[in-house]
Amino acid sequence: MHALLELPSHIRDRLASALASGMLDETLSTASLRSALGGDGSVAEVKGALSHLRGLGLSGPAAAAWIRSLDDLVARTRAPDLVWSGPEVPGLHARDTRRVYEELLGNAERTLWVCTYAFFDGPRAFEVLARRMDATPALRTILLLNIQRKRADTTAADQLVRRFADRFWRSDWPGTTRPQVFYDPRSLDPDAPGGVLHAKAVVADDEVALVTSANLTEAALDRNIEIGLLVHDRCLALTLSSHFRALIDVGLLHALPAD
Repeated sequence: MHALLELPSHIRDRLASALASGMLDETLSTASLRSALGGDGSVAEVKGALSHLRGLGLSGPAAAAWIRSLDDLVARTRAPDLVWSGPEVPGLHARDTRRVYEELLGNAERTLWVCTYAFFDGPRAFEVLARRMDATPALRTILLLNIQRKRADTTAADQLVRRFADRFWRSDWPGTTRPQVFYDPRSLDPDAPGGVLHAKAVVADDEVALVTSANLTEAALDRNIEIGLLVHDRCLALTLSSHFRALIDVGLLHALPAD
């Protein structure tokens, strides 16, 4: 169906009119398709799409109605936004990483998944999120954070987790309402091949997703050159949150002690 989606709207309308009126012959000949398309679009790809619709049992008028519905689909689907951190360049317009983070964290109503490899200055990094959680009791928030073992540190893994949890709840988390927090235990196993939770993403209400190179740090949000994509696509957002949830369900991510 990509061949039909990629056609300009007025060409799709011309094609739909030809189908509805019977101007396209039953064989979908190259000549009749070229006439319907007015010379625009790939005849072979469009023929393949129309043949598929006919194979599904759609008549000419039914196929025409389906093609016209694509315009409504295109109008409802927002193109992804590029999201940048770093120096502003005159003449280039892009969404700002910090502003997008704060909009997503500050406007969620039902669920928030926030994944980051690093954060500094916890009270500032989590300020907007904590304020939103305190103001919206129904908001379920899951943080996915990395706990790193420093080089040559031989402390037991459970002690490192306990130390991180104590510091996080005492000094880093600024709110009254607490999120669920999960971490990847592989980063703490000195005998394992290694692996860290390095993803940076936000999923809000299973409706919109930000996937970015930026951590929740002042440098990444404001100064570094970082890039991300903001996608208003429920299917993609659900796929991302479902993947995070599956990592938890199969035990690959562990819960941080809540006290």
